[in-house]
Amino acid sequence: MEHNKVDTKLQESSYDDQQKWVLDSSLDSRGGVPVRARTGAWRAALFVIANEFSERLSYFGIVTSLVVYLTTILHQDLKMAVRNANYWSGVTTLMPLLGGFVADAYLGRYATVLLATIIYLMGLILLTLSWFIPGLKACNQEICVEPRKAHEIAFFIAIYLISIGTGGHKPSLESFGADQFEDGHPEERKMKMSYFNWWSTGLCAGVLTAVTVIVYIEDRIGWGVAGIILTVVMATSLLIFLMGRPFYRYRAPTGSPLTPMLQVFVAAISKRHLPCPNDSSLLHELSREEYTKGRFLSSTNNLKFLDKAAIIENRGSENGMAEKKSPWKLATVTKVEELKLLINMIPIWFFTLAFGICATQGTTFFIKQAIIMDRHIGHNFIVPPSSMFALVALSMIIFLTFYEKLLVPILRRVTGNERGISILKRIGTGMVFSLITMIIAALIERKRLDYTKQHHMAMSVIWLAPQFIVIGIADALTLVGLQEYFYDQVPDSMRSLGIAFYLSVIGAASFVNNFLITVTDRLAEEISGKSLFGKDLNSSRLDRFYWTLAALTAVNMCFFVIVAKKYTYKSVQSSLAVADGGDDVEAASVGNTSKYT
Repeated sequence: MEHNKVDTKLQESSYDDQQKWVLDSSLDSRGGVPVRARTGAWRAALFVIANEFSERLSYFGIVTSLVVYLTTILHQDLKMAVRNANYWSGVTTLMPLLGGFVADAYLGRYATVLLATIIYLMGLILLTLSWFIPGLKACNQEICVEPRKAHEIAFFIAIYLISIGTGGHKPSLESFGADQFEDGHPEERKMKMSYFNWWSTGLCAGVLTAVTVIVYIEDRIGWGVAGIILTVVMATSLLIFLMGRPFYRYRAPTGSPLTPMLQVFVAAISKRHLPCPNDSSLLHELSREEYTKGRFLSSTNNLKFLDKAAIIENRGSENGMAEKKSPWKLATVTKVEELKLLINMIPIWFFTLAFGICATQGTTFFIKQAIIMDRHIGHNFIVPPSSMFALVALSMIIFLTFYEKLLVPILRRVTGNERGISILKRIGTGMVFSLITMIIAALIERKRLDYTKQHHMAMSVIWLAPQFIVIGIADALTLVGLQEYFYDQVPDSMRSLGIAFYLSVIGAASFVNNFLITVTDRLAEEISGKSLFGKDLNSSRLDRFYWTLAALTAVNMCFFVIVAKKYTYKSVQSSLAVADGGDDVEAASVGNTSKYT
């Protein structure tokens, strides 16, 4: 009886600690254990989302008008302009791989965001100055026949500085925002699931403002004035981000996350001759007292060869003790499972590239189509071509709100899954919408060509609305799903890199898109003697390119379904670890296992 009373007191104490303190190795701004009521959750995440709004406002103020700028100001032909836009988009979305690695391993996410924002601002300032400093102006006339080389150099340096800034800003900020919610706390865990939807809603609000207000200013007032606005907004967002400092929860960098992965490989290869035990309890794992940071992962049955890295050869002997001291000879089950997670992600990453290729059309060929169509609304107002992208942002905002507020609660009751549907099902559903987008785009482009040929006039730009709206729904499902997937399924020490993996899908897709343009163009010339891409869209056959993408997406979806069905989600043993915060705080741990699906 007395023993039961002691157990009850310990449980109550543990529960009270969990409610008062954040017990997941986070730190507050003073380096202590965060108090739950004063830090993190939405009170901190809102500062982060506000910063993302400003960054996306700046980024989409540039990217959606980039093809327009390259063709009208720098006088590049369509094929060259689209290639340069895709190269820049590719570099911008691949740079986060470096930025995410630096954030996780060395600087930490908060410091990386600050440094990246400063670099971003330098790019915006140079871009703005290239329109006001006489020696950097495109030319002295209102219409440039050929721009100055100095302006072209300044322009490309500026936008690639923005690429570098985005490389550190994007993965670090999004993962830093998600870090404000503790996985081990039931209420905050549900908040985190909603976080990615509301993050994307704030992102879309920035995109919407960029492709309406900023693009209109670029089109009607001047690129220089738009540059001033973007610079001021970005500087303001930096101040807002700094204001949230007392409310944030921080994660200390843990060193290179790739070294432990290599250690598992080395240990597994050195023990390749040993039989793998069927009982996972025989594999090496640290005790809860030894494991002070992160969470334990349960052993899974896939990639069993890697489990050999956790086999103790000489249990109880002096050699066995020496082996335990070297991570190159003996790995823990958690480290083995972390490597498995990364290997399992490779096919998922690869089979989402087709979606990324479809998504890149929204800021390149879709915008170029809008340029040569009738954009009049009434007698006086002409819609800027880049403003058509507002339909993507609007459809994302509307669908995400509908999904979060209506669909998810219904799906939770139907499926019993706390996310409504699994992450990979959400991604796959979005791929279906990207296929529909390409079919719609091909049909509308064919109709536009026929209409222009028959009537000798441009077709209304309203005809492009369906493809912009449907790709917005696809983005709301797949892009947001990819954000959640790559943040949630990577090892805890690699979450900035996880967001970078998601961004790299779009980056790699931009380069693959350029490759497909070249290949399909050459094949068309060999088969019919005519190029798919002429000097303008009226002399091109963009509809055939869209049909190619539709076919590629359909085939890709079949492979994605096969891989997704075989995928094993992260299996976590809930464990709450505490940083050094004083004698009045204790770690609480529970032994249940949960799967993140």
